Amino acid sequence: MTRRNVLKQRVRWSLDHALPRGVMAYAAKKGDLPGRLIVESGNVETAELVDLFDAARASGPLHRGRFSFTTATQSTVKEILTSPDFRTGIVRAGGPFEKLRAWSDVAMLGPLTPPSLLVTEPPDHTRYRKLVTRVFTVRAVEQLRGRTEEIANSLLDGLDPAQPAELVSAYCARLPLTVITEVLGVEPEDQERVLRFGTAAAPSLDLGLSWSSFRDVEAALLDFDAWLTEHLERLRARPGDNLMSKLVAATEDGVGLNDAELKATAGLVLAAGFETTVNLLGNAIALFDQHPDQLARLRTEPELWPNAVDEVLRIDPPVLLTGRMAVRDTTVAGVPVPEGALVSTLLAGANRDPDVFTDPDTFDVGRANAGDHLAFSAGRHYCLGASLARMEGEVGLRTLYERFPELSLTPGARRRTTRILRGFDVLPARLGPH
Repeated sequence: MTRRNVLKQRVRWSLDHALPRGVMAYAAKKGDLPGRLIVESGNVETAELVDLFDAARASGPLHRGRFSFTTATQSTVKEILTSPDFRTGIVRAGGPFEKLRAWSDVAMLGPLTPPSLLVTEPPDHTRYRKLVTRVFTVRAVEQLRGRTEEIANSLLDGLDPAQPAELVSAYCARLPLTVITEVLGVEPEDQERVLRFGTAAAPSLDLGLSWSSFRDVEAALLDFDAWLTEHLERLRARPGDNLMSKLVAATEDGVGLNDAELKATAGLVLAAGFETTVNLLGNAIALFDQHPDQLARLRTEPELWPNAVDEVLRIDPPVLLTGRMAVRDTTVAGVPVPEGALVSTLLAGANRDPDVFTDPDTFDVGRANAGDHLAFSAGRHYCLGASLARMEGEVGLRTLYERFPELSLTPGARRRTTRILRGFDVLPARLGPH
């Protein structure tokens, strides 16, 4: 990379990660609630953030901070996520850094750059989502269940119950990534390469990355973009029985997704599908280790496994919050919100709203309304991979505990340092009896 390109990369990192991180750190020192949430969320248990969720809720349905609004009230979160007065992504018009940003920007595939579904709005979003939904159906996901069970069992076959294991790298990450490579129609010889892409690119969904992490993410996204160009050509020439081949061929009124849109969708499936599911599996294992009574209940009532997955998603979701920007002056829960204002909707906080969930801080696999959580967001940006994540969570956890019923975690578990994404980097375990 030339010195000029390194300088441009430094500017991108500064504007998108270093500067926001610095602003939040400054706000946190002044006692700002949204700032404290971002700063204190790195490498801590979700339970340690509950006091901040409660403080946000106690301040009213919509709390106004120094630089942004925030809410942990479920009804308000839903209102914002479903309102046409708010959009995903940040629309930058003018401002002191706009020329610098225009100079440093490069065209790059990514889950947070258009035409990704995460950051597009109607009418483009409606067209993309309609085509993708026709392929990624609940029925299509259920057809993957048997194959997911095979993958889970194969991964567990490779673990020796007499030896210690590190579950994130050996199982929690490998299971969803292997499923995703098959969804994308990846040839066996390319699977390891795509697994590396997914691992490296997943932090692109987070805020406040370090310089080294940012460089790794951009390198992975550029490599994935180059690989995808060749992969789409192969799928067009030799379509297979996989969801990506079907998406390549899908049309609406004779119009399908172009290459940029297909790449954006594949990148989103890889980065978001990997990160959220690996976090779901790891968070669940930690919760069951802390609550052996709930695991014991599942052994006597295995029909509760789907509900247990929803309860994990409720009490320790893979994503802490999601942001929105007001596209016009509006009012939410009686609070005026000006055009251009940023709002953080605390998904993890809404999932513990006592007006919705009785005894919200208790982990209960039999909770009647566990599925009322907002871990997958709401409205037009509701997660397209929700049914896939639920299925992988159910199959992956049930199979793990059936194979190793005496599994227990050992000292050394470590949370990821990411602030918005919630999961474990390391989960050491003993698979057999003590």
